[in-house]
Amino acid sequence: MPEPQPSVGVNNHDEKNLSSLESMNEDEVIALAARGDTEAFSVLYQRYVNRIYNYIYYRTGNPFEAEDLTSRVFHRALNHIQRYDNRGIPFSAWLYRIAHNLVANWHRDSNRHREVPIEDQPRLVHHGEPPEHAVMNHQELERLMKVIRKLPAERQQLLILKFVEGLSNAEIAVIMMRSEGAIKSLYHRTLLSLRNEIEKLEE
Repeated sequence: MPEPQPSVGVNNHDEKNLSSLESMNEDEVIALAARGDTEAFSVLYQRYVNRIYNYIYYRTGNPFEAEDLTSRVFHRALNHIQRYDNRGIPFSAWLYRIAHNLVANWHRDSNRHREVPIEDQPRLVHHGEPPEHAVMNHQELERLMKVIRKLPAERQQLLILKFVEGLSNAEIAVIMMRSEGAIKSLYHRTLLSLRNEIEKLEE
């Protein structure tokens, strides 16, 4: 997978400042970033950039668009971090919501559903029990990604958050702004749809 290198306009900082910021809890770092401390925002950027890139990549299937959209997520976060209010919503969930909105706009603005050659796709890493059977080789991965991208956007989002990002149902519920029970129900329906689509391919 290409290394995501979106620029968000943050300044370099020395190792001493970095160590000091990293030793703070996240709320303290966010508070500093909200007051204009670009070094604090850089810590948040480094902490979450790969996760946001992965999420966007699997939603778009295009590494170049994923890099551009990742950059836009962090630009938007930098410009609006003063509005972030932690009322039980983790900073990571706030970033995922920004990413989700940008990806939705990207799909809505054009019909850019170009397939990326399988050799350019990162390996799908499962965190926990995979749906049905784990994908073990490139051919199966290619088939699975084609099936996933046929699902409605919210089901794609759920699968990526759960099996690529390794998030719990409770964490996904916060990001998708639903109850944990609703996420469990959606997950069950999504697995059934996924299995049915895979079975169609195998017929």
